[in-house]
Order: sequence, then structure tokens, then C-alpha cells
Amino acid sequence: MPEQPDNKFLKYSSLGIQLMATLAVAGWIGWKLDAYFQFTFPVCLLSLVLLAFAAMMYKLYRSLNE
Repeated sequence: MPEQPDNKFLKYSSLGIQLMATLAVAGWIGWKLDAYFQFTFPVCLLSLVLLAFAAMMYKLYRSLNE
């Protein structure tokens, strides 16, 4: 059976959707936590979104090095 060519487009096509979904979920959770703890400044929202973004960039870095 011949090997399939490595299609980079298919490998990375869902990365943008994963990034947006991860940021949206992190933002929603942060927003709910800020409302629960009654913070006047969105500490949890910003923290979780930045943490999720850093995690996704690390995932991208790891996948590009494979």
C-alpha cells in the first residue's frame, strides 16, 4: 500500500477554530468567575484568556517542531 502524501493544510486547518473556541470558553469561564467573585476589574477573564492563548501558542510550537 503506497504512503499518503503529508498534507500540511489538513494538519493545520482546524488550528484557527481550536484557538477561537479555546479563547471563547476561557473568556466565558473568566467572565462567570468575575461575576461570582464580584470583581470590579476582569481579573479572571484576562488571566484565563491569556493563559489559554499561551497554551495554544505552545501547542502550535510543539506541532510545528514535529
